[in-house]
Amino acid sequence: MDYQKLIETMPLDTYQSLKRALELGKWPDGKTLTREQRENTMQAVIAWGELHLEVGERVGHIDKKDKEGDVCDEPDETTLTWKE
Repeated sequence: MDYQKLIETMPLDTYQSLKRALELGKWPDGKTLTREQRENTMQAVIAWGELHLEVGERVGHIDKKDKEGDVCDEPDETTLTWKE
């Protein structure tokens, strides 16, 4: 079975288990994830989320709602003067 098919058919409980292992940094048996395991698990969790979850539910999603009032990225018109 190829990687894409594996991700497509992964059950929700497996996804949740992998996600939990990433959060804790260890497997359910208590063994620490190696760097390679962490990277592979993270890729699988992200790929599964892309296929099965709404955007707002995915790992790493940051909701960038507009603030009420002025846009926060507009520069302030105050001029600063250095005093010695």
